[in-house]
Amino acid sequence: MSGWIAVAAADDLEAEDVLGVSVGGRDYALYRAPDGTLSASQGFCSHEAALLADGFVVGTAIECPRHQGRFDIRTGAALNAPACVALRMYPAKEEAGQIWLNLGDTP
Repeated sequence: MSGWIAVAAADDLEAEDVLGVSVGGRDYALYRAPDGTLSASQGFCSHEAALLADGFVVGTAIECPRHQGRFDIRTGAALNAPACVALRMYPAKEEAGQIWLNLGDTP
């Protein structure tokens, strides 16, 4: 799978929120920062594979629902224990009322 794929309606993701999407059997998390900036990451926490869409966004961080580890939604960096491995991030954009995700060469 490669290139840009429309994954959600732009109106489905409000500021300071997370939305889970599945593409090709893989889960991803879409985020909108308080300033409206859009970003996307792998769908599961790198600590214990909790679904990040079940967490919540605080400013520019996503908090994992399982052990409250936090990640920067702009860079994927782990911000506090128990999270210590960064999230894989993917390019995301908003165009024509849709959120688009670029999965590159993801199999």
